[in-house]
Amino acid sequence: MKLNTLFTKAFLLALLATSTLAFAEQDETEWNNTLKNQYFSGKTIEESSNIIELDAPIRAEDPALVPLKINTKIKQTNDSYIKKILVLVDKNPFPFVGEFEFTPHSGKADLAMRIRVNTYSYIRAIAEMNDGKLYMSKKYVKASGGCSAPVGADLDAAMQRLGKMKFRLDDGVKTKEPTLVQLLISHPNLSGMQMDQVTRFIKKSHFVEQMKVSFNDKPVLTAKTDIAISSDPNFRFYFIPDEAGTLKAEFTDTTCESPIARDVCKKGNTYTETYAINP
Repeated sequence: MKLNTLFTKAFLLALLATSTLAFAEQDETEWNNTLKNQYFSGKTIEESSNIIELDAPIRAEDPALVPLKINTKIKQTNDSYIKKILVLVDKNPFPFVGEFEFTPHSGKADLAMRIRVNTYSYIRAIAEMNDGKLYMSKKYVKASGGCSAPVGADLDAAMQRLGKMKFRLDDGVKTKEPTLVQLLISHPNLSGMQMDQVTRFIKKSHFVEQMKVSFNDKPVLTAKTDIAISSDPNFRFYFIPDEAGTLKAEFTDTTCESPIARDVCKKGNTYTETYAINP
């Protein structure tokens, strides 16, 4: 009888733990109570994989380098295109990851990057069409400590190469067809919550705030980003090379007194890189 009672208690405890975990995974309190109204007050958002699909690991191997892919299901045309994609991590100390603006000249609004995830949370990608309609895709990711992962001992070396950029393109670039571009940026992208392993002091936030990519002076990708973007940011996106010309990337960084407030910040420097295209 006692054995049966112990078994029943163990079963109930296991069931309770499973239910608690399931509830935690379904917790959208931050989104429903704060973020939705903050960014989309009074607007309707449709969850639809026919427009946008977010791909991220269920469990992150490295919470400071979580790979994120945003796949879109429509072509960018003058009549209908994705104008903007907002990326949020519900439970990050500063949920805003970035806002990315596209044009028909982008060809596709697909985007890939690496981000920091600080605790178990939903990640959201919300696409705004040129007609104002909103579509969302979300993914629950299990990660811990991504925003406070310590600064490496090579921070001095990272600061020396800060601002350097490199373009990588698919082989066989063809005119009037979407071409995949990879932009690599050397920048520690400090979150303001990381400890320097040498000095043992918390380093002030210092991150890429604005980024613009253009081709022959036509905008391809314009972005506003924040501390959730990983160190040495790495973006993959598309553009259409309709002729020979110059691909140009420009970014500006900033430092802020608080990792979670943007009222006291100081503009940093602007860096530029170009790449000749000969389709």
